[in-house]
Amino acid sequence: MHLSPELLVLARSQHGVVTRRQLLEAGVTRDALRWRVGRDWRLLLPGVYALQTGLPSERQRLVAAQLAGGDGAWLAGTTAAALHGLRSCSVGAPIRVLVPAPRRSRRIAWVELRSTTLTGEPVVDRDGMRIGCLARAVVDAAAEAPAERQARALVIEAVQPRLVRLDDLEHRVDARGRSGSVRLRRILAEVAAGAWSVPESDLLALIRTSPRLPTPLANQVLTGPTGEKLTSPDAWFDDVGMAVLVQSREFHADGLEGHHGGAGLGPVGGARRRGGVTPAALARDPGAQLRRLERAHDSARRSGRRASVRVVPRPTSPLPMQPTG
Repeated sequence: MHLSPELLVLARSQHGVVTRRQLLEAGVTRDALRWRVGRDWRLLLPGVYALQTGLPSERQRLVAAQLAGGDGAWLAGTTAAALHGLRSCSVGAPIRVLVPAPRRSRRIAWVELRSTTLTGEPVVDRDGMRIGCLARAVVDAAAEAPAERQARALVIEAVQPRLVRLDDLEHRVDARGRSGSVRLRRILAEVAAGAWSVPESDLLALIRTSPRLPTPLANQVLTGPTGEKLTSPDAWFDDVGMAVLVQSREFHADGLEGHHGGAGLGPVGGARRRGGVTPAALARDPGAQLRRLERAHDSARRSGRRASVRVVPRPTSPLPMQPTG
């Protein structure tokens, strides 16, 4: 049988993927549907078909997952975050879809459907897909991450280049309730304190475990005696005037001058207080790196000298380039 022009237009808008209900409403009989599945069409998910026999593309799988959720469903979590461009996430299985309550949560093949009462978020319609807002996608993806470091990387990737605001993430954490909130709030606090890359966050987390080191300032601009701009170290111990830089090729999105990923801070205000670590060393032997920093801080304190350096606080919540919901 020939398909109606209206059905063909609908199928094109959905990348060649249609539901059983759409086919029946367009006049395809149940007998015709049974005949064509396996011969001309491919079953992707229960009640969802591709009008082809070949393997589906990634886009077709995404549309099929959304259609499996029913009316009002949208792509969410790690899937939505990946579609927004975050490299920390992928659109691979399971494809995550939110469905309005009272529909129940369930797993269908390579699709995870999760029921939610929070249906008021702005949804982006893009190329046949409904994609959840970035702020909620980041929070949900971070909550789903198996390891805290992975969750932290995702949040930093979204906040550091100003793709989303910290207060938008905090709002989404509040809306989630208690589920995963302790870890999420800890990560947001780290980012708000100035951790703008995963190695920097690892460094600050390591320093917090020391009973001998005070809490450092992160990514604050330093100026000299005459107001000249000096640098912005990853960690600054203001009590002794000691800076610590992470040797990393990652750069901040604001193009911060002086933050070149070197081993430490050179002469500042007539004194030299420096320390440097590498991401590899932090991962390989964090205890040894912490002891190095403790010895350097003790030495600086015993010297009784401090550089004539002033700290210029930087904003902790970068403004977004566009509304994120």
